[in-house]
Amino acid sequence: MIGFPAAVVFANAFEWWAHKHLLHGRGRDRNSSFSSHWRHHKRVRQDGYRDSWQYERPLHNPDGRWELRSIVLAASVASLPGPLAPFWTLGVWYSAARYWHVHRRSHLDPEWGRTRVPWHYDHHMNTNQSANWCVTRPWFDHVMGTRIPGDSRYTETNVLGMRLPGFLERPLNRATAWLTPGIFATLNAARLPEDPGANRPGGSERAPTDR
Repeated sequence: MIGFPAAVVFANAFEWWAHKHLLHGRGRDRNSSFSSHWRHHKRVRQDGYRDSWQYERPLHNPDGRWELRSIVLAASVASLPGPLAPFWTLGVWYSAARYWHVHRRSHLDPEWGRTRVPWHYDHHMNTNQSANWCVTRPWFDHVMGTRIPGDSRYTETNVLGMRLPGFLERPLNRATAWLTPGIFATLNAARLPEDPGANRPGGSERAPTDR
């Protein structure tokens, strides 16, 4: 049973690593297949976080097909221990399906994306695009100190990035502040510079095609 939550945590860590080092790192090479991520960034900046071209009919455009193939490939490799770890495999494929659903829906419904996955909205729309690497949940951005919020009205109110009732959220936040005080310190310190001008055009990290 422990395999399922372990796979979900692993998938979140992989989101963080792949987004930062593959999509943004290797993606800066125009000849790399990862460079399609920068085309996605450019469309999102031009259309207020929406990317209809890639996500309305993903099988009918190369960038949509590439993302789907990449998700399936990553999940297939991660689930190789399947016969020995069925719950791990289930967690891997659940995480892969959820990643596609969340990423696609957020870029087809920008208001949903802004309110439900504000960390990913901030990744695209903040002035600093070299942060906020997670998509489904902000867990490893909090762990790695790379969660830089924009408009505080939409920033998640707990480190899980989930909507929780107050009687659960309050003790969770107290425990988080006691165990890892640096997380809230990072959030509070980073929030102020982005609030006045969050979601304005431009960015501190520009696509290779924009240079």
